Amino acid sequence: MNRVSTNMPVTDMQFNMRRQEENLSNIQKQIGTNTKLHRLRDDPVSAAHSVRYDSYLARLNRFEENTKYAREHFNNTHDYLISTTEIMQRIRELAVTGANGTFSPDDLKIMAVEVNELLKELVSISNTLGPDTKQIFSGDKVFTAPFRIVEGNVDGAEETMIARVEYRGAGASRKIEIGDNMFLDLDLDGGKAFWAEKMQVFSSVDATDYRVQQPGAFFIDGVEINVAAGDTLPAIVAKINDSGAAVKAYIDIDTRGLVLEGTNAYLIRAEDKEGGASVLRDLGIISGNMQNNAPNWNPSARVFGGSAFDMVIRLRDGMLRGDQDFIGSQGIAGMDLAINNIAYRLADVSSRHERAEAAWTRINKQIPNVTRMLDREIGLDLASAATELKMAQTAHQAILATAAKILPPSLLNFLR
Repeated sequence: MNRVSTNMPVTDMQFNMRRQEENLSNIQKQIGTNTKLHRLRDDPVSAAHSVRYDSYLARLNRFEENTKYAREHFNNTHDYLISTTEIMQRIRELAVTGANGTFSPDDLKIMAVEVNELLKELVSISNTLGPDTKQIFSGDKVFTAPFRIVEGNVDGAEETMIARVEYRGAGASRKIEIGDNMFLDLDLDGGKAFWAEKMQVFSSVDATDYRVQQPGAFFIDGVEINVAAGDTLPAIVAKINDSGAAVKAYIDIDTRGLVLEGTNAYLIRAEDKEGGASVLRDLGIISGNMQNNAPNWNPSARVFGGSAFDMVIRLRDGMLRGDQDFIGSQGIAGMDLAINNIAYRLADVSSRHERAEAAWTRINKQIPNVTRMLDREIGLDLASAATELKMAQTAHQAILATAAKILPPSLLNFLR
């Protein structure tokens, strides 16, 4: 038989009243925060789901910001490429005008002065800064201008003009994440946007008996190509062609040396990987690794393929010489090459913008869906919560009234 003391009813009543008060407090807290989950034990399954949904929603918001940045970046790049096209078209118009045979050499010199000024504007565009104060055409080297003007005396000019435009290098394209394991190339470097001719690099080293002495690797446009000890020149050529880099390699039938040729108009970048075989140096392609992120070509190698600036300088120099035949042939042809390359790069930038736009649209459809899923797990039905709160309040008042009648009299009752 259980012994029931006079203190037990008081203790039990207090325990149950505290539980009721705690339930009432939890309901009030849920209504105040508009969420039904404050502790994992409230609903472990919903808590687990909500953590996953909340994490995914945070990633979606980050992806949305990334796509917005990418769209703005591509818009800026597109606008500057359009400006470049307009300037190049104006230079081409001057070339056509100067080649028609109705202008004197002095007239052509006057045209050359305008071409030189337009060339300065082209270099300014190539070194332009975006709204975030970062270089647009420098890849991940966002604080380095990709081109530099070198002025000097030019034959036929009466004042100092641009002698050459030096490439100072641009880093690899930054990648921006627009989805889980989905990345988009963000940058168009100056070695692509402002080039004109397909590059060709001819080595003068006879590599008929060449063998790789130790395992190693080299890079073509950032693509790593591994070689093994004993690889011959034909094996190296095959590996380059299978690498995915935008070059094709073959063997020069005259010199028996390696030849690299770009598949489109851009500056080829090549270097040996440190700590292994120096394949490109041994084959006479480069004399050292990249300087300012531009290849250090071997002095004995024959390198062909100029930039858009080179095309403009050639045209201007032809005007200074009064060489109308050159202007009408090679001068206009060089401008056409540069303009065609810019048109190709415009299409590339536009296609990336369209992908960023599509990703932004997709993400903005996903965000409301995931938000609803998260709300389903942690959201509070206010009508049900208000009803539950009223029931808890009524129950609490009833318990207090009942306790006042059932509990034994206290000392205060006898002091009345």
